[in-house]
Amino acid sequence: MKPKTSLNPEELELFAQAIGSVKPLSQDKVNLKQPSPAQKSKQRQRLTFEKQQFHFSDEFEPQLPSSGPMKYVRQDADSFEAKLLRRGEYTPELILDLHGLKQQESKQEIAALLASCVKQHIKCACIIHGIGNQVLKTKVPHWLVQHPSVVAFHQAPLEWGGMGALLVLIDLPDDPFSK
Repeated sequence: MKPKTSLNPEELELFAQAIGSVKPLSQDKVNLKQPSPAQKSKQRQRLTFEKQQFHFSDEFEPQLPSSGPMKYVRQDADSFEAKLLRRGEYTPELILDLHGLKQQESKQEIAALLASCVKQHIKCACIIHGIGNQVLKTKVPHWLVQHPSVVAFHQAPLEWGGMGALLVLIDLPDDPFSK
């Protein structure tokens, strides 16, 4: 039978002096209470709420600029917001990279990103869609226009991805500075 420790008796004595007088635990297992049916119901409701995500339509065709940088400002917002995004006045706190994702996965990730921004009170996010075959580059702006939390978006400055990315400005419900 192997000893429990590889320490020699001198080291064991030194250890015992260092820790002083301690009482070993008689029982080190914790019996957790089972959640009540009401708690289980609340948890289930919370999980279902988190799973509900915004549904983007692929059929919707907004009127976006066909030339120049991709930009959009919601009707009830100040058009100067797009200029501030272009200048890099807003720094994105979350970045979503869609490289390698299919359209359906991209829609889910964008919806999750926007929900996260609202939940965490993040005003600006960056969505990197890439250039590639131009599929996501054309679809992402169409999806963003449909979401009620999106105030504005603009093609990102070079430092955040340039033509392959968008900076998105999020409407925060409790933000005293938003319109």
